[in-house]
Amino acid sequence: MPKQVDHDERRRQIGDAVCRVIAARGLDAVSLRHVAAEAGVSMGRVQHYFATKDELLMFAFELISGRVAARFGSIVADDPAKHLRAILLELLPLNAAARAEAPVLAAFLAQAVVEPRLGAPLRQGNTEMVAWLAGMITAVRPGGDPERDAMALLAFVDGLMLQVLIGQVSQEAAVDLVDHQLASVLTCG
Repeated sequence: MPKQVDHDERRRQIGDAVCRVIAARGLDAVSLRHVAAEAGVSMGRVQHYFATKDELLMFAFELISGRVAARFGSIVADDPAKHLRAILLELLPLNAAARAEAPVLAAFLAQAVVEPRLGAPLRQGNTEMVAWLAGMITAVRPGGDPERDAMALLAFVDGLMLQVLIGQVSQEAAVDLVDHQLASVLTCG
């Protein structure tokens, strides 16, 4: 009887290897050879599932974006302010999963500046996130300009993520800064 192959699982394994290569050495280090070595498979296996490096990178981007979204979906809080805080903190490299993903996300953000195919899904995701954050802000503090406040919070946390990654801001200081910024937004409308 022929062996059953889970092609989706093989693609995920290769996508995970791409993410590990990016996290360790950056986007420029992604090659079929490096990914195959990281995944413990042949280059032919990688090429079987991904015809080009761009295809490989887009799959890895979708994979990691899905994981971040799943973590967001698992956050439960008893009031909108706590939920908003938890989401903002989840965007920072404060736990093992976020620490593993943050360098990859940062690399994709930087690449999106020059690669329109990456920029489009990032813009769409950002638009959706701003709308969600604005709704949470409105639930806590009606009035003001919740969309502007949501955009500012998201930009703040994106920059803070980079500062934590390079060691400029400690994890503890990052949490304090998020609390400070969030308090300002939720009380000042």
